[in-house]
Amino acid sequence: MLREKVEEVLNKVRVGLASEGGDIELVDIKDDTVYVRLKGACGTCPMSTLTMKSWVESTIKKEVPEIKSVQAV
Repeated sequence: MLREKVEEVLNKVRVGLASEGGDIELVDIKDDTVYVRLKGACGTCPMSTLTMKSWVESTIKKEVPEIKSVQAV
């Protein structure tokens, strides 16, 4: 159930990333941490760290309160 919730949020995030030539992949969920991989243009973008913290992580934490952090791998 948790994985489905996270995937649902990532699908929303994916739309914005796709407009910039990027994508995001759910790698794993361990305890209260989500592990994702930024792909395409987002994988090499110098702003990817900011994107992860200010947008991806905050969106996931807001919509799936069980998640406490999001890490890029």
